Amino acid sequence: MIDAPFIRPDMKALLDMMAGLDGPSIADMSLDEARASYGALHAMADKPARDLAVIRDLTCPGPAGDIPVRLYDARETREAGPVITFYHGGGFVIGDLETHHALCTEIAALMDLPLVAVDYRRAPEAPFPAAIEDCEAATRWVASSPDALGREASGIITIGDSAGGTATIAVSQLLAAEPANAPVVLQVPIFPATNDVTQSASFAQFRDGFILTEASMTLFSQSYAADENAPRGFPILGDHSCAPPTVLVTASLDPIRDSGRDYAKALADAGADFTFIEMKGVTHSFVNLRQMVPSTQNDLERIIAAMKDKLGENA
Repeated sequence: MIDAPFIRPDMKALLDMMAGLDGPSIADMSLDEARASYGALHAMADKPARDLAVIRDLTCPGPAGDIPVRLYDARETREAGPVITFYHGGGFVIGDLETHHALCTEIAALMDLPLVAVDYRRAPEAPFPAAIEDCEAATRWVASSPDALGREASGIITIGDSAGGTATIAVSQLLAAEPANAPVVLQVPIFPATNDVTQSASFAQFRDGFILTEASMTLFSQSYAADENAPRGFPILGDHSCAPPTVLVTASLDPIRDSGRDYAKALADAGADFTFIEMKGVTHSFVNLRQMVPSTQNDLERIIAAMKDKLGENA
């Protein structure tokens, strides 16, 4: 028998509220409705976006045409240094620049570094590997220090949540195999899916009632149709001996928690330099719930502190 999991009081309040809502799940909605619902949840649950000196929409070349990106910076100008590339979550299906806008402003402000968010192609219109191809292309563009960006990248920090966490690892592996103009100096996968999660203990325990559900995960996996034998689809299959310094984050109430733990073991077995943090008592998507679950602001600040520590260790 599995003991009842610890749930923070503010997290439980949100879960209870969502359980009481009378409406269809994302898996029962049309694609447009699912995307609108995901955006509405983040708009309701996340803290307001910060005002920054620079928030600018740009485009960069991609394998299927121009890729929309958004530059965030707390400073109008700055000297050469690391640039963060951010890949949003949403199962490679329902997220976009707007769903993670507030989070990107927070990361850029707390890190005091420029951040470029990537609006990659989404499934089912563009299934695997379109999203990874776009994330890789945009990251290589940032690493080339283009005039349009106005920032000289001495190194790249890859970061993303959920599907974006998966993309974070995949892009880092691709840039390790074929280096860009600037190296990946840190990767920060936040609750990533690195392998098939459906046989894990966390999936069995948290598949329903904890934000990310089995039904929505089935929708995402069927729409995205990742190649189960390809590291770009399941990064656990990649070469971990070349992993950059890493801050890996999971959530204890997440159905894909064990996938992150599996990646931590792979990094440890490869002798990689990493910090592993599992946030207790919170669910998947906690970085986008900071208004309705106030304790998660501290969780995000813990991630930022670990990022700064890891950068300092490798300076």
